[in-house]
Amino acid sequence: MTALTHRTAAEPTSPGPSDGRLAYKWVALSNTTLGILMATVNSSIVLISLPAVFRGIGLDPLAAGNVSYLLWLLMGYMLVTAVLVVTLGRLGDIYGRVRIYNAGFAVFALSSAALALVPFSGGGGALWLIGFRVVQGIGGSMLMANSTAILTDAFPAHERGMALGINQVAGIAGSFIGLVVGGVLSEWDWRAIFWVSVPLGVLGTVWAYRSLRETSTRGSGRIDWWGNLTFGVGLTALLAGITYGIQPYGGHTEGWTNPWVLLGIVGGLALLVVFVAVERRVDDPMFHLELFRTKPFWTGATGVLTGAIARGGLQFMLIIWLQGIWLPLHGYDYESTPLWAGIYLLPLTLGFLVAGPVSGYLSDRHGALPFTVGGMSLMALSFLGLLALPTDFSYWAFATLILLNGVGAGLYTAPNMSAIMGSVPARQRGASAGMVSTFQNSGMVLSMGVFFSLLIAGLAGSLPHALRTGLVGQGVSSSAADSVAGLPPVGTVFASFLGYNPIGALLTPTGELDRLPAANRDTLTGTSFFPHLISGPFHDGLVVVFVLAAVMAAVAAVLAWVRGDTRAHVHEENRPA
Repeated sequence: MTALTHRTAAEPTSPGPSDGRLAYKWVALSNTTLGILMATVNSSIVLISLPAVFRGIGLDPLAAGNVSYLLWLLMGYMLVTAVLVVTLGRLGDIYGRVRIYNAGFAVFALSSAALALVPFSGGGGALWLIGFRVVQGIGGSMLMANSTAILTDAFPAHERGMALGINQVAGIAGSFIGLVVGGVLSEWDWRAIFWVSVPLGVLGTVWAYRSLRETSTRGSGRIDWWGNLTFGVGLTALLAGITYGIQPYGGHTEGWTNPWVLLGIVGGLALLVVFVAVERRVDDPMFHLELFRTKPFWTGATGVLTGAIARGGLQFMLIIWLQGIWLPLHGYDYESTPLWAGIYLLPLTLGFLVAGPVSGYLSDRHGALPFTVGGMSLMALSFLGLLALPTDFSYWAFATLILLNGVGAGLYTAPNMSAIMGSVPARQRGASAGMVSTFQNSGMVLSMGVFFSLLIAGLAGSLPHALRTGLVGQGVSSSAADSVAGLPPVGTVFASFLGYNPIGALLTPTGELDRLPAANRDTLTGTSFFPHLISGPFHDGLVVVFVLAAVMAAVAAVLAWVRGDTRAHVHEENRPA
């Protein structure tokens, strides 16, 4: 490995207003908030727009081979950010956080344009989209890894919680804003969901290059190539193995017996063990393991992981619940359910928007303990409340519970991040922020894999029988009913998730619908037949999912309580003069 040398920047002066302009810290806050908002909007804008994307490139969501395309379009972006964010945070510490952050805007804008200009259809178009979503994820990683460190550099300790709160709430809200924006734009033109990021990316690039400046001293060091290799390959293999574990294999409803899945999980874990051994021996590691000796860092980072697992799959479970069951039962056409699912989830976003900045501001004055413990406890209780709801729930009860869930996450996020960043030395802020982002993004990918697996396992036992019985009862032939009931539950669930009526889509090619009486045909293709069939098995799966989510949130609350008053653990470099 070759040593990388740099010019060491002069010690920064305190940023402040000049020539009547806003103080630099507010410029940094507004620009980084735009960057995080853009990155997180794009993490969900594709999620809600997948029906239009699949139609636009001519992919059938019920075809078995196309489930892989769907999963990678959903999870590829998050997987890339989970893998690269630490490395890019480390590069920010070495080469300059602003420099890496600025490049992230440019990469994001260019990849968004490439996504909108996809020249292929079918599988080729899907591969093009997946490939440039990976590139887009690289740009998002550059933004995520360095925005927190830039803010921590720009703001004094007594205002840092407020600044991080605004930034974090913008990021979390972006994932839900993307649902509504994607639903609206995809109704017009599916390519618009990618074009919308191009002007924002260009604006952010120009603005960042003209206004942001380095306010920290760069560190010198080596690139930890072996650490990067073992970490990147190991985490990618692990998360990819979990992703493919959701898919059917060898007559099983899921792929956990697939040798490639087992190799990915076991091999990925083995490489991560090698990674830890490498990091203990190199002089300039990408993962500063010594940080885990400090209570604020290890409790905060582990809390981020468990909290991400708790809420990471929640969004997808709730969307399936709304799109596949509740909205159709209330008369909404399948084609319109993606947009309305995003709208009906707005209380969750509102909870973040209200609680996040307030908790950041108050935690600067009263410490993080009451907000982090209280926030995750409230989230755990909201998951238990969701367990008590029937499948066809009263919306106001549902809205109240997801509002409380959002408030709980908002109370926790900013104070916890402020406590983590305040406990690390200034020269390691970029890498530390990247480590925390890796925990968060990995938790989201893990939760999707785990929660979907639990849901599919719950459906596999009872859905085939319910489908066959219901279809035969409506006059469908036994052979056609057996064919539909024998399909893997993952395809049926994802069809409803994408805003398709799976019963109509599956029976139309067989000609069964044409020979049935009009009343039976209308029943099968209506908005209530499939939701009634799936509601019982789906709720059984939700019980397991929400119990696990409540346990994960409770673990995060316990970790925050173990950490105690974070004001006693501020690193000496971060204490006010």
